[in-house]
Amino acid sequence: MSGTSGVAPDALDLAALLCSRVCHDLINPVGAIVNGLEVLDSSSKAEDRDFALDLIRKSAASTSSRLQFCRIAYGAAGSAGTQIDLGEAQKVARGHLEDEKTKLIWNLPHLLMAKNRVKLLLNMLVIAQQAIPRGGELTADPLGEGENMGFRIRAAGQNAREPHDLAVQLNVTDLAAVNAHAVQPYYTALLARSCGLAIAVAAETDAVMVTAS
Repeated sequence: MSGTSGVAPDALDLAALLCSRVCHDLINPVGAIVNGLEVLDSSSKAEDRDFALDLIRKSAASTSSRLQFCRIAYGAAGSAGTQIDLGEAQKVARGHLEDEKTKLIWNLPHLLMAKNRVKLLLNMLVIAQQAIPRGGELTADPLGEGENMGFRIRAAGQNAREPHDLAVQLNVTDLAAVNAHAVQPYYTALLARSCGLAIAVAAETDAVMVTAS
């Protein structure tokens, strides 16, 4: 696809692109599990076995966290009209996004929200994390209140910058970059539109703001 004359991906294409995205997210930790098992099979040294078991343990935990996140962020997570607890969204977001370099500050209330709005929030967090490749803080704040609440995600960290071509990828009327690499921002914009919201990105000094309002 190229240019604004491109055709939007149909349901089958969008599903395939999102599946490719999920596979991309999972391939590294699953590969690390395989590597750990190979070490166990090839070495009887205690230090090698300890290393392999630690690698398998950490990689399995990472894979589980990513799958739980993807189930809500990209999956159906229930039938049409289902609501999702923001407390559950916070749990899966911490499991997937927090590590020794990145901290999540969650200032959102504990309530049930329409699933597409929660999916939008989680996808916004993914976009914001990409703005701080060296780590930092992700702060999630509400815009408004109740079931019509919007969101503001602030990614602050050293050398924070807007991901390359993000503005183009968030523009659902410009289909030039709709591919497996860029489908996640495109999907985020579709979610925002389904909620009657618009996505905006703004750069600050050592911070990037992603808002849906």
